[in-house]
Amino acid sequence: MLSGEEWSAFCRAPEKAGEVVLRGPATSLDRAEGYRYLTRLLREMLYSTVENADPDLPRLHQLDLTKIGADNPDNVYLSATIRGDRTYRITGRRGTIAYFSIGSKANRYARDGTMASTGELSDKDLAVGPDGTVKIIASASPQPGNWLPLAPDSTGLVVRQTYLDRHTEVPGDWHIECVGGPAGPEPVAPDFLASALRRATMAVHGTAATFAGWTELFMSRPNELPDFGQEMFQRAGGNPEIFYLHGYWTLQPGEAWVIETAVPDCPYWNFQLNNWWMESLDHARKITVNKHT
Repeated sequence: MLSGEEWSAFCRAPEKAGEVVLRGPATSLDRAEGYRYLTRLLREMLYSTVENADPDLPRLHQLDLTKIGADNPDNVYLSATIRGDRTYRITGRRGTIAYFSIGSKANRYARDGTMASTGELSDKDLAVGPDGTVKIIASASPQPGNWLPLAPDSTGLVVRQTYLDRHTEVPGDWHIECVGGPAGPEPVAPDFLASALRRATMAVHGTAATFAGWTELFMSRPNELPDFGQEMFQRAGGNPEIFYLHGYWTLQPGEAWVIETAVPDCPYWNFQLNNWWMESLDHARKITVNKHT
């Protein structure tokens, strides 16, 4: 840290991640989106490894334009850094949004491209007070009431709040605290920062490579919506209550892709458009249709 070697290594690492962008289509738009994607990932990974990395002082953080693994445009995503050997109290109001779930995850994107579920709690099991308030305890040992299981390798929480109708529904307001945690942060430790910088760049590269691999798989069956197997989606952090279908479309000028299906019998479904990097397209455009719309 004193010599500046750690910082120099950090600055070089994103160049390696840029090799993933070269796996995508060789068009100026796709390359520009790919490099923008890397900047978004780097911003998010630095926040989670440096600024919001203390599991004893966690904060629920809303993703801001960071789009990972076919993010759902109807979702309000929140995340927090935790440890599996701690106990956490999550409090807030349920709101009127159509769907709520919270999961504990073992995030290993930097190592092997996985983010396995280590515990899940959703609407069907959630007890809400008469005034709309909710208290959830996340811990390794079972607790009365709303309990979210943690495992020894749990590293984060992911909250999904899903709209059916953005014009009328209101998402919840959520807070988290570590039970028995410290009153405030310690001064930054050089070893911590060196590790955090390395983990951030490894996570950028690992995340980008994982979802480039997904797209390359989907390209093998163009203009279909096959079930490639739900395990790969769950291993990457998917919600166990969601059934995922992905397809890669390729059209000539003047052609359209017509999708015909029975209407699913479930509380929520949607179709959405993503780019090659598995980012949902610009939400200001009409890029999704759900059960309500």
